[in-house]
Amino acid sequence: MTTNESQEEGEAKLPGVVNSPRLWINNGWTARVIKNEDGDGWAVEMFKDGESEPALVGPWTMGRDKRNPKPLDGAAFHTLVKTAAEVLRRHEQQLHALHHKSITVDAPSGRITVTLDIVPDEYDPHALLGASDDFGEPLAQVRVPPSFKLSMGSASAWIDNGFRRPDR
Repeated sequence: MTTNESQEEGEAKLPGVVNSPRLWINNGWTARVIKNEDGDGWAVEMFKDGESEPALVGPWTMGRDKRNPKPLDGAAFHTLVKTAAEVLRRHEQQLHALHHKSITVDAPSGRITVTLDIVPDEYDPHALLGASDDFGEPLAQVRVPPSFKLSMGSASAWIDNGFRRPDR
């Protein structure tokens, strides 16, 4: 018996851990081998605990008989967890970039960083337009529509207007 096999057997005895050929549950993740909905073959879906949608769905290798899926094993599971976690991390980065913008403007009083933080609330979507000085000290914050476009021009106009709420 190899070290990996004994480690997998030990993990399988822990509560909430499942290590079977088509289902692995461990460390907050579930890997499930399923019949490919798009046609022949198999797929694997990765779920993070508590999530209803899979973080990752991808093709799965056929076994030697060319009909059944290759069984899941520890190495494959750990690779799938790493890949699914990376997908979630990139998705979070993309959402952050979509909802948080920042521009630095050289104003007469010094460098001012203007930020736009969109709050995609289902009932009250809005954005917060903020300004801070070169030391990170807040200068102003106003509520604006989530459709507000932050640009060098709009940031400079807001600063020049004494940080009063823009008319847009």
